[in-house]
Amino acid sequence: MPKRLTVKKHLSLDELAARYRSSKEAVERSHWHIIWLLAQGKTTQEIATVTGYSVPWIRAIIHRYNDTGPAALGDLRRTNPGGRFLLSAEQQTDLQQTLDSSPPPDGGLWSGPKVAAWILAHTGRQVPPQRGWEYLKRLQFSQRVLRPRHAKADPAAEVPFKKTSLTS
Repeated sequence: MPKRLTVKKHLSLDELAARYRSSKEAVERSHWHIIWLLAQGKTTQEIATVTGYSVPWIRAIIHRYNDTGPAALGDLRRTNPGGRFLLSAEQQTDLQQTLDSSPPPDGGLWSGPKVAAWILAHTGRQVPPQRGWEYLKRLQFSQRVLRPRHAKADPAAEVPFKKTSLTS
């Protein structure tokens, strides 16, 4: 028979109930509810039925509370700093200078796949074309392209068709 989980006496039953009822955040409220129900003597299966959480996750929350105390409850994702950027600040500056100063090696315009190839050449990491596009957007790169002109257009013949201002 599995060992029954218990809650360490970090807080009294009344304090657990008060924290559960006064919590403003949904995740934190659910965690306090789980701890409070277990402190009342409910089983993890009963708690899973009431709260909708799985038994393994309930056990994880209880172990976290028993090990660390009240500070371990709530949505801890807010303390997650996130991942590192693929390119360092120095490499992003190099990419920005490259975008501003020269066309891509194969000519044409800078695009996601071309920036991804630049990243591969400078970092040795293969990245999908989408990542190149994301760096173009992050660096706020927008290439201005002149409107194409017809090869046989006669500028003198176009003058009568152009709009004139009222002040001219």
